[in-house]
Amino acid sequence: MDDRRAPRDSEKIVRNLKLILSYDGSEFAGWQVQPERATIQGTLASAIGRLTGENVLPQGSGRTDAGVHALAQVATFQTSSSIPTENWIKALNDILPASIRVLEVTEAAPDFHARKSARAKIYRYRMHRGAICPPFLARYVWHYPFPLDEVAMVQCASLVTGEHDFTSFAATDPAPSALGEILDHRGRRGTQGEAQVSNVRTIFSSVWTREGDDLIYTVRGSGFLHHMVRNLVGTFLLVGKGTLNGEDFGGILGARDRSVAGPTAPASGLYLVSAEYAG
Repeated sequence: MDDRRAPRDSEKIVRNLKLILSYDGSEFAGWQVQPERATIQGTLASAIGRLTGENVLPQGSGRTDAGVHALAQVATFQTSSSIPTENWIKALNDILPASIRVLEVTEAAPDFHARKSARAKIYRYRMHRGAICPPFLARYVWHYPFPLDEVAMVQCASLVTGEHDFTSFAATDPAPSALGEILDHRGRRGTQGEAQVSNVRTIFSSVWTREGDDLIYTVRGSGFLHHMVRNLVGTFLLVGKGTLNGEDFGGILGARDRSVAGPTAPASGLYLVSAEYAG
């Protein structure tokens, strides 16, 4: 008698795959799946489903907004598929639109989660200062050719480093599913009933630099609120215009009031650069 048989569903090996993605977010309504709208998460889930026949919802390290780009977004999903990791890249990139590319696929530990396991994330905002913005660059920068005191902006950037309540720089209408993480008073993730939603985050570094015609803001932190980086950039811009000074900026941070901060910078200039994990 042949003892070989197809494994029952309960016997299937479930793998936890980690993907690194790069994407042009210009034509997408953000990362998170939305009804009747093209999103990165939904497009990736559809591609995985075509390969495996499974209904999965990959989780990303950061829920980028509509129009925001990513250089190395991390995503995880579980699958019973036996497709070798080295075959996933070509298979997914053959299905995905050219605006989304899978750069790497690896096996991850069962408890690894792209967002929950992240220790830090880096975002970059690119402002083009040239008089004329090249047409092939327009989708990926905020073109701002007007006078700015860039030195004042550079000096002001460090004011947000450390642990702060960033309510003044949070969107006033955050999506509950994207932003209602349960955090303790120090911004650490917890569970419902043992902690409250918090706008406290820790920023490890915050700098403005000049690279040719681009003025670039790079920020590394434990986590970020909805529109937080874009609202910081919009407020730094007011410092550059002379509307605010460093003391004013510090007051805005301490006010915990979105109405006193600057406008939200356009999504086109923002990039999720990377996510960092222990080990």
